[in-house]
Amino acid sequence: MPIYAFACNSCGHTFERLQKLSDADPVVCPACAQQTVQRQLTAPQFRLSGSGWYETDFKKDGETKRNLVDKSEGVVAADAPTQGKSDAKVASPEAAPAAKPESKPVQSNSDGA
Repeated sequence: MPIYAFACNSCGHTFERLQKLSDADPVVCPACAQQTVQRQLTAPQFRLSGSGWYETDFKKDGETKRNLVDKSEGVVAADAPTQGKSDAKVASPEAAPAAKPESKPVQSNSDGA
């Protein structure tokens, strides 16, 4: 069940409530008993980190761990080698399919003539 944040427009009291999606929002403020409570828009408060299924099962050997919080050094250093490797890999597969379509139209033209 999600946790929702609420705020009272009269007294400014904020509180959280664990409730189902189908439950009605509270109307009365628990601090001042006024009927001016509104649901607040909040971001989810969880982060997937640590060694888990991605680190052990799907991550390639060449990829390095990156800390998503510190974007100043880790991402720049980690992206530079990855881009160079991916460019080399992309160039090889593109060259091979480009040669195949050229040969196929030639064969289809000779078959059709």
